[in-house]
Amino acid sequence: MEAMTASGIDYTIFFYNPNIHPIKEYEIRKEENKRFAEKHNIPFIDADYDADNWFERVKGMENEPERGIRCTECFDMRFERTALYAHEHGFDTITSSLAISRWKDMNQINGCGERAAARYPDMLYWTYNWRKGGGSQRMLEISKEENFYQQEYCGCVYSLRDTNNWRLANGRDRIEFGVKFYGMNDTATLKKNTD
Repeated sequence: MEAMTASGIDYTIFFYNPNIHPIKEYEIRKEENKRFAEKHNIPFIDADYDADNWFERVKGMENEPERGIRCTECFDMRFERTALYAHEHGFDTITSSLAISRWKDMNQINGCGERAAARYPDMLYWTYNWRKGGGSQRMLEISKEENFYQQEYCGCVYSLRDTNNWRLANGRDRIEFGVKFYGMNDTATLKKNTD
């Protein structure tokens, strides 16, 4: 958002993430986005949480690895809905900051966005390298400044399952929802966990 504002781009946040599981995690992530949008006077559109549709689209892909075909299907679904909304409401460009994460495949994400935008004449998917020029580091700085909730897995039930399996195999506890925030030291995080 900071990069788009600096570029003089007038934009709106479209929050559509039916992949996020459980609903508690979805609500936390949505509220963090809304809080930041309100603070910076950015229009925010809250799309439906149609998780049943998401599960139907990824049926049979439950054991695919992260960055695999299940993720492509997930990105396709979300971009298709975003492009449809944009088309129906007079927006000519869509983009996503998903690729700022080093855990994501930038080409996979951009390909999904480009396919979705190509469905509509005069629609463009803005391919931007959010990582360049220290973008990933800036994301961490902003996250600490804003005391954002720290997401510990991609978002879907299968990512949660796989992340918890990895954590348990490596002597770590399962993910707890709503307890870890950027900018908090370990003592503060532990205190928050026990309150």
